[in-house]
Amino acid sequence: MAQHRHLRSIDWETTGREALKLLVELLRFDTTNPPGQEQACAEHLAAYFRTHGLNPQILVSAPGRGNVVVRRVGNASKPPLLIGAHLDVVPADPSRWRHPPFEAEIHDGYVWARGAIDMKHMAAMGAVVLALLERNNIALDRDVIFAGVADEEVGCALGSDWLVTHHPELVRAEYALGELGGFTLYLNGKTIYPIQVAEKGICWVRVRARGKPGHGSVPTAENATVRLAEFVAKAGRTRLPMHVSEPVRRFVMALAETQSLPARQVLPLLLGDAFGGRVSTLILDRVMPDQGSANVFSALLRNTANPTVLRAGTKTNVVPAVAEAELDGRIALGSNAEELLAELRALAGPDIEIEVITAAPPTETSPDTEVFRDLAAVVADHDPGAIAVPYVIPGFTDAKSWSKLGTRCYGFSPVRFDPKHDIRYAELYHGDDERIPVDGFKFGLRMLFDAVCRIAATP
Repeated sequence: MAQHRHLRSIDWETTGREALKLLVELLRFDTTNPPGQEQACAEHLAAYFRTHGLNPQILVSAPGRGNVVVRRVGNASKPPLLIGAHLDVVPADPSRWRHPPFEAEIHDGYVWARGAIDMKHMAAMGAVVLALLERNNIALDRDVIFAGVADEEVGCALGSDWLVTHHPELVRAEYALGELGGFTLYLNGKTIYPIQVAEKGICWVRVRARGKPGHGSVPTAENATVRLAEFVAKAGRTRLPMHVSEPVRRFVMALAETQSLPARQVLPLLLGDAFGGRVSTLILDRVMPDQGSANVFSALLRNTANPTVLRAGTKTNVVPAVAEAELDGRIALGSNAEELLAELRALAGPDIEIEVITAAPPTETSPDTEVFRDLAAVVADHDPGAIAVPYVIPGFTDAKSWSKLGTRCYGFSPVRFDPKHDIRYAELYHGDDERIPVDGFKFGLRMLFDAVCRIAATP
């Protein structure tokens, strides 16, 4: 199928500049979460929608925590399509960046800013797509909803979860397009566009070691800090048992089909490692283009529990009675929180207490749908020779909220990276010097518009 006919009616040079301007404006709102304070950013999007004849709603879940929802109405012969983007971002340390993280400066063909990839680019693209639908009077078989939400980076409670609980009628949809998919992955000479169909669950835990308090000048075997540190080190270096689910199996097999020998034969061996993960580690180190990609793939094959927070003591010369740590636990497809906790308890032994902070199960959408086939066709038509594969992510997104309403969620926030620039997409997420290629962003805008037209426009 060729690109959708409505693409031919758009002045893409002008539209690309419009989208880039909106992206830069959104990135200049410091929506670091905590505290978030996304409302000003949401209001800016609402003003953009109003200038294009749309009627957005601002929904405030807590002081300063704004969500914006707008709907382009169709004939309702099919259920709605949702375009979702979160407006909050993770912290950025300016001293570690080459360019200020909230100035959205353009250098070397990239927009440098926190949120450029995660994920205000999707907010800008989605907003412009709705504006294009409206000002070009494109007839729709489905309503197309845009939701720019707060609070995804710390669990979604004041964003997508809040909307699902308090305003489900505004965001209920058959399908949703969101983050973590549609980007270029270059693997052994092949161009691949992963499309997210599933994501791991979460099980964040607090672990606690107790000991005997005392004076810091006298070391003892009952030091809570030492007990905690020993467990944290063990948890950090141990690969938990493998859990190979059907979505992961399909992802690995689809990826293998894109490869030449020997990778075509070697990749499926990831699914049957009987040697405690040692073979899978060896394979990933040889086949993946970099260590970051190998780490992501490894995380898909098992539960993980990554130490992230440490707390112990208040004075240098006082041995504390209690030491605590927090671990970011992620539940593999096909597993559950109870299995992850059992795996951690086996590592911890009797001296470590484990407490669940929050938990949510994995989410999954089958790739065997017309919409997934539409997305794959968009990839093939815009980037000839490239292949779309169903993808499982190790983290979570707003999909965990939308799926509570029965929405089938795909990660498709397209961006094309130039292989000559050696930019590793996965390392941009939450990393220093987050940035997005200007040309790749504009390319992604055309892909997203094409996808929405295929899914929602009247033939």
